[in-house]
Amino acid sequence: MTALYTGGCQCGSIRYEIRSQPLTLYGHCTECQKQSSSAFGMSMAVPREAVIIRQGQPKEWSRVSNSGRQVTCSFCGECGTRLFHSPARNPQIINVKPGTLDDTRWLQPVANLWTRSAQKWVVLNEQMLNYDEQPPDFSQLFERFRDRQ
Repeated sequence: MTALYTGGCQCGSIRYEIRSQPLTLYGHCTECQKQSSSAFGMSMAVPREAVIIRQGQPKEWSRVSNSGRQVTCSFCGECGTRLFHSPARNPQIINVKPGTLDDTRWLQPVANLWTRSAQKWVVLNEQMLNYDEQPPDFSQLFERFRDRQ
């Protein structure tokens, strides 16, 4: 199967491709504020086996998320760009950091997570799914994303 999406880090040391449609796309706060040095970050869930590293080898470190679950974070060891998050709660999924995609024009998140930690100036879109914390499951996010396709 050929790549549906391609991406990589800022310096070009790591290149990847995704060989499946995403499952969902969402924005959120808290840890991603530190990780992105911004007000929020985005995550694009895809089947783990669909992500193929074509060049370079990401470095990894693990942390416990605000939900209390283990997450392995992958990044470029040269430029530090965050590429993927691998949640221990669901080993079939990898969360791609979609700002690393070569084409980001189509990105349109369907949800916001951890909104209780949003910066006061962030205006949440009421048409999106909004959760104060981690949702109990991601079925509504998957459904909403599928409906937009």
